[in-house]
Amino acid sequence: MFEIRIICDPADRARVSQALTEAFTLGLVRRQPTRDGKQVRLYVTADHRSNTGPWPTPEEAYGLAPSIVREIGWTAQTAADKPFGTRLPRDFWLRKAAVLDRIALQDTAGSDTGEVATEAAERLMDMDDAAVICDPRHYVRQQYAHWAKNQ
Repeated sequence: MFEIRIICDPADRARVSQALTEAFTLGLVRRQPTRDGKQVRLYVTADHRSNTGPWPTPEEAYGLAPSIVREIGWTAQTAADKPFGTRLPRDFWLRKAAVLDRIALQDTAGSDTGEVATEAAERLMDMDDAAVICDPRHYVRQQYAHWAKNQ
């Protein structure tokens, strides 16, 4: 995370703010007049975006996905077959987070499946060393869509 200071003409403030929003994930934009009162100073806390495009919808992300039952079977079998002392591959954590997200999307009973899906998504983000600048489940959908497309 970092702070940006911009000095600009007051008429350009909205255009500058919009450009910053498109380039970074922003915190609150604070503005103060310059000493001469002719321009405005903008101070904003920002962070890098991991994706500048739109996040895929669940339908877009999981359009090529196997059934939930099949994915649960695959994750259970992969975990069971893992030799002791070895790490599970990234594909396992991605597919596990994706299937939990899909289950949470279908859950209408109000149980804690959304929390479980978010925890799995956060684990994947930690593994990828991705900055937490978005909803973790959106990150899973983006990564799954990319992974499924390249299989």
